[in-house]
Amino acid sequence: MKIALVYDYLNQYGGGERVLEVLINIFPQADIYTLFFDSKKTFNKFPEKRIKQTSFLNKKIISANHHFFIPLMPKAIESLNLKDKYDLILSIGAGYSKGITYHGSYHISYCFTPLRYAWEPTNYLKNKFGPKKYLFLKPILSPLIYYLRNWDKRAGQKPDEIISISNFIASKVKKYYRRQSKIIYPPVNTRKFYPEIPYKNRHYFLAVGRLIHYKGFDLIIKAFNELKLPLKILGRGPELKKLRKLNKSSQTSFISYLANDEEMREIYNNAKALIFPQVEDFGLVAVEALSCGTPVIAYHAGGSLEIIENRKNGLFIKDQTSESIIEAVNQVKEMEFNSSEISKTVQKFSEEKFKKEILKIINGFV
Repeated sequence: MKIALVYDYLNQYGGGERVLEVLINIFPQADIYTLFFDSKKTFNKFPEKRIKQTSFLNKKIISANHHFFIPLMPKAIESLNLKDKYDLILSIGAGYSKGITYHGSYHISYCFTPLRYAWEPTNYLKNKFGPKKYLFLKPILSPLIYYLRNWDKRAGQKPDEIISISNFIASKVKKYYRRQSKIIYPPVNTRKFYPEIPYKNRHYFLAVGRLIHYKGFDLIIKAFNELKLPLKILGRGPELKKLRKLNKSSQTSFISYLANDEEMREIYNNAKALIFPQVEDFGLVAVEALSCGTPVIAYHAGGSLEIIENRKNGLFIKDQTSESIIEAVNQVKEMEFNSSEISKTVQKFSEEKFKKEILKIINGFV
């Protein structure tokens, strides 16, 4: 079969891009389409020769400030016309990729989430800008939100089949697109992420992810300002300066980037727990940590409900507050965990199982 992989945009590297890497390995001959591409910001994980086509938005100034160009993204993805070149189109992403233009191809959408700021603007924008600024911006942004919501609903009807990354997202697909979807959890390389260090020998707490507003890094830092315990924060993003300023503890350190999975495995393996206070669509970082035998302190919502088993491989917090994090950390300090047993709880999220389930759906189409 001739296959096209369509991804929203490639100007950062996180959980979604890891999923794309796995799909590229499954379909090594597939052409890749995306709105814009920055090899440096994706740490050269995606060779430029693999990118078949980008849109008119593929400019450095846009890639560096893509949120300002959101109104143009629906038209940009529709401008990529695959015509009838492919037997199968697999669109992957949290917004625009499913809107690709084509004719006669079978289209499967692997949906990270319906377009978040179109369907849940209050939560998204209030967290991003703050309550006061949101009240000012709301009437200005309302026409754009209305336009994006209508476009996303129409685009959500294009795929022949939708696959959701979790039950949490499947419920949103049903609510917003009025469509049923199958569930295939995102893959984690359990052969690279595994326990190496006994739990009793671990000595710091860890937070990992893009340093953006909804991830809750500010809550973590406030908690550890009081706890005065070792904390490592791994990630890059627009909140870095703000978070550094918020930090008052000499025990907290920031790490911007690790070179490879072996270094990631090492940092997970030395952690007493991963702090994960956000609402995630799934939570690849949490699964990676668990695969290394590291328990996760997570907010009781979203994809975490499908990953964390309370008091077996982690601990739930009921509120997104620094006080709840402090309480949970103090509980974890008194608990005994078995790293090998924790790792076993996430083997169901392996790359091998992901590949098998994706190919089963595609073979059903063939």
